[in-house]
Amino acid sequence: MERERVRWGVLATGGIAASFTANLLDMPDAEVVAVASRSDASAKAFADRFGIPRAYGDWSSLAEDEDVDVVYVATPHSAHRKAAGLCLEAGRAVLCEKAFTLNSREAEELVTLARSRGLFLMEAMWMYCHPLIRKLKALVDDGAVGDVRTVRADFGLAGPFPPAHRLRDPAQGGGALLDLGVYPVSFAHLILGEPSEVTARAALSDEGVDLRTGMLLSWESGAHALLDCSIDAGTPVTASITGSQGRIDIPHGFFYPDRFVLHRDGREPQEFTAEAADGPRDSLRHEAGEVMHRLRAGDTESPLVPLAGSLAVMRTLDSVRERIGVRYPLER
Repeated sequence: MERERVRWGVLATGGIAASFTANLLDMPDAEVVAVASRSDASAKAFADRFGIPRAYGDWSSLAEDEDVDVVYVATPHSAHRKAAGLCLEAGRAVLCEKAFTLNSREAEELVTLARSRGLFLMEAMWMYCHPLIRKLKALVDDGAVGDVRTVRADFGLAGPFPPAHRLRDPAQGGGALLDLGVYPVSFAHLILGEPSEVTARAALSDEGVDLRTGMLLSWESGAHALLDCSIDAGTPVTASITGSQGRIDIPHGFFYPDRFVLHRDGREPQEFTAEAADGPRDSLRHEAGEVMHRLRAGDTESPLVPLAGSLAVMRTLDSVRERIGVRYPLER
């Protein structure tokens, strides 16, 4: 039976918006009906590129478009609170890019707004929706490695990014942590939940954002996570989970894996690989599919990317920034 099409609006026209839109266009039950940018020219160019019928040079027009079922917010995180809030106020469901917001206060405001309006809201943490990550999570929860002792994960880009780049701009929430570090932190949260203690050190740029940050998260169980992010040094982008009875290793691109290996004491290593039906390794359609599934079911949040989990991640990111001395202009 053919499923009812979900009509999407795309707010922002950058690289991640283009990637997500391209994925939507490959999904028979999705329709991209409108795009918005801060300028008519940018919105029209994006609409022409992807064959989108309506282009708006302001966010409000998209938010108020009654033909839009859900808006994908793809602005820099400094604008997530404003953009997602505008859409929720207008009665639109929202999928908002990560990091969810600049800080936990803004995240709480969005969650409160969505719940008060009975509207769907989800952070675009596509890693949580990936079939192999879901399989890994199930294995860990079933005790495949025993009690989890250590999580390791890193995400670093070599750059260099010039001072004018958004990753170096404090006004846009620049730095390694919110753009890249959110992945290792979210991975640790997926496995162990919210930590009881956070330690961090960083090297800051002249602009006051973190060029690289190292984190040690600790849990009352005695488990800990060693995490690293960088915008001036390329890292392996790998992850591992070590438990009392084994280990799971994820090779390069841990947040969109094509395989992982389970090592258990006294057994041969077991490799798990992506199915051909899962699509390309970097597919964003899994999170889009989860959103559409929840909207059809009348749900206001996803159990794969629960709002409580997004709030917990934001609290951890806040704690890291407090320890490394990074504060954004919008917070002052």
